[in-house]
This record gives sequence, C-alpha cells and structure tokens, in this order.
Amino acid sequence: MNNQEKLKRFLGLFNGTSKVLVVINADPDAIASAMAVRRLLRRKAAEIVIAHFNKITRPDNLAMIEHTESGLVELGSIQKEHFNAFVIIDSQPDHNEHFSGYKFDAIIDHHPVSFDKAPYVDIRSHYGACSSMMTEYLKTRKIKPSAKLASALMLGIKTDTADFTRGASLKDIRAFQYLYRFADNNIVRKVERATLTQEDLDFLGRAIRKRKIISNRVFFHAGNISKPDELVVVADFFQTLSKVNWSIISGIYEKKLVIIIRNDGLRKGAGNTAKEAFSMFGSAGGHKTMARAELELTLVKRQSKGINKKAISEWIIAAVEKTAGKKIE
Repeated sequence: MNNQEKLKRFLGLFNGTSKVLVVINADPDAIASAMAVRRLLRRKAAEIVIAHFNKITRPDNLAMIEHTESGLVELGSIQKEHFNAFVIIDSQPDHNEHFSGYKFDAIIDHHPVSFDKAPYVDIRSHYGACSSMMTEYLKTRKIKPSAKLASALMLGIKTDTADFTRGASLKDIRAFQYLYRFADNNIVRKVERATLTQEDLDFLGRAIRKRKIISNRVFFHAGNISKPDELVVVADFFQTLSKVNWSIISGIYEKKLVIIIRNDGLRKGAGNTAKEAFSMFGSAGGHKTMARAELELTLVKRQSKGINKKAISEWIIAAVEKTAGKKIE
C-alpha cells in the first residue's frame, strides 16, 4: 500500500463529528508525531486532543513542549467518554498498561510489531523515527508544516536516531532534509541545549561512583527514584565511555522496576535482550540499540529472593547475562 492509499484509509476513519484523543508516552518523537496527527485532522475532525500519561521531567522535553506549543494534557485529566475516536502513536497498545482500556482506531508506530489489531495499522519498524513517517503523511496530504511543527518533527527524528547514528534509514534522512527548510533552528537549538538539571547532575555523579562494570557492560541500580528520566540520562552517558558496549541502568519508581538498556548495535539487540530477559515480569522491548522494561516489583522480588537493592541489582545482572550470553562483549 502506497502513502496515498494509507493516508486515504487513515483519514477515512474520521468525520466532522469525530472527537479524537491521541494517547502517547511523551518523548520528542511521540510529541512531534502527535502534533502531526492533529495537523492532519484539523479540518477533518471536530476536536483533537493529545494526552500523555508519563511524568515529563527532562529539561529538553519540557523545553520542546514550551517552544513548539504542543498543547499536551495529562491523560488523568481526560474524560474518556467525551471522545469517540482514539489514536496511539509511537507506541503499541501492549507497550504500557496505561494504554489498556482504550480501543484504538489507529496504531501508528516504528517499533517492532507486537500488537497490530485495529481498524488502521501503520507500523514501519525499518524507520528510525515515527516523526519521519508523519512527515511523509504531511507531504502526501500536501500540507506545509509550520515552523513549530517542522522543528518538533526534526527534534523527534534527531532524538530517536541519536543524530542519525542509531537505527536511521534513508527515509529518516529525507524527511529531515524536507523539514529543514521549514523549521526554526532557534527552537531546535534551545531544546537541544536544555539537557541537564542540577538534580540530574547529582544523580549522574552517584551513578558514576556506584557503577559496576563487567567485561564491557556497565550496570547501575539506583534503588528508589523520583524521575525515571534520570535513568535514561545515565544510560546514554555511559554509552560515551571508551570500551563500554552496553549500559543497563535501573531504579524503582511507583512500585515498578524500570530498566533502561543501551548498546552499540553491533551485537545482540537491546530490544530482544529486554524482551527475553524481562517480559514475563511486565512490559519489555525496544529497538536494537535501546530498550526499556517496566516490571512488577512483587514478581521481581520473588525471583531475586530478597527485597534489598543488592539482590535486585544482582538479579538484573544475572538475567541480562543469561539472556545475551556471549553475544554481549
């Protein structure tokens, strides 16, 4: 099915009485992609609202929301009954329990296929970013993106492909080139420079002091945390270390064990490793070079034969090593 046919099928889901709720796990790619959906449906639907369920704390994400005027609202403040159409973008319904309870009319994503039951499904795992897909939707619809929307989509592509060094395809590069002519580079710079808070720096310092290195893998378990995004900051930082191929960073947030995995993409994929090692305890998966798991702490405690931080840390290390075997070096 070509882009024109896909667009026709997608737009055919909605009409002048449609009140559309776009549900996301907010990060730059998801935010930008949801903004593109809203632009596509601006004259097609009666109302379009973008709602997120995760706590947004990273300075760059907050700066993006501010400078692009993305208009996000918290999912908890939404009356589900007010809406009659639901879209999930940059995720699939089984990626997080917050998506449960919604019967989605459309699923648009670039992660590996794990759930494809909906009236409209467009999942392209060979794309580095969902923002690249949505740029193609806009082009097909002959919509010129505003400076703020183009900037958001550029940031989505840059973030999910790590500036085209991770999982990028020619489709992503072409989308970026197209957006560049419309984007406001002042917005892009302001967002990219807003990277760390003082709290993030303190957390990173603790991770550096307490890190555990096995071969070329670095582990750190933080115990109880107040912001899961801090784990992402640490995981990305450790990937800049010489001779480190993998970083596995974890912490406990709201009775969930959150595990962030990064690798260099040259060995067994992070997404497959996370899924094989942890999916029986909760949601787990991702891309070849980046993955996330959110696990039921009660189940993990049974497996780790204890409740202290050391036991959980050792359980994570053992699970990763057993799953990845010699393919992690």
